[in-house]
Amino acid sequence: MRSRPITIDVDDQRLAATFAAPSTRMPGVLFVHGWNGSQKRDLIRAREIAALGCICLTFDMRGHGDLTGLRADTTRAHNLEDVLSAYDRLAAHPEVDTSAIMVVGSSYGGYLACMLAAMRKVRWLALRVPALYRDEHWDIPKGSLDHVDLLRYRGVVQPPEDNRALGACTAFTGDVLLVESEHDERVPHATIVSYMGAFRRAHSMTYRVLEGADHALTSVTHRRIYSALLAQWTSEMVLGARRRAGIPTALEVLPA
Repeated sequence: MRSRPITIDVDDQRLAATFAAPSTRMPGVLFVHGWNGSQKRDLIRAREIAALGCICLTFDMRGHGDLTGLRADTTRAHNLEDVLSAYDRLAAHPEVDTSAIMVVGSSYGGYLACMLAAMRKVRWLALRVPALYRDEHWDIPKGSLDHVDLLRYRGVVQPPEDNRALGACTAFTGDVLLVESEHDERVPHATIVSYMGAFRRAHSMTYRVLEGADHALTSVTHRRIYSALLAQWTSEMVLGARRRAGIPTALEVLPA
């Protein structure tokens, strides 16, 4: 139990008071959007996850949101720095349990999330249609990469030894949610297979296919299905872990 003395002003009097709170902290969830995306759509899902008793952080990477003007010069190296900084900001929150951090990444954001997991402490990874890129030209602006070549590369199952992101996956020992879109025009099934094969040491792997969905989830129905899937998996992973540790969750209240 943590306590913090405060005062309450009433008329011309100052009352002594104390805030008391559980000593346990809450899980943290970092959302990493895809290329050409933003935190706008992530905010909707973040509010749902926060209701489970988590502290969520969404953000706009360089080249997106208010910094769209930087897109022409933004490299993967820049955006990985952005993701690392966002993680550090979340982990520094006084109420976040740094041993219970989840990262939710979509497409390009999923690719970056995997590398983040090799550089910071991540317990859960939720990846929707994670993209894959050649290690070459790391410092070339992301928007200048050859899209035809990328699609060709993603269409072949890649060994983790030859790719930085996949190599990071081989060391991950937490739980993974991997979501594929049935009609994905940017991330073919071979890329998903590459990721599945790379998570050799994962504690658990949950794989789902969104039937009829495209890469960007342009259908409102598919967006709702994915949001419900993410919320359900988060509940099972995060709240389940807290219950096993004997920690009350935000949804467990004592009867009146």
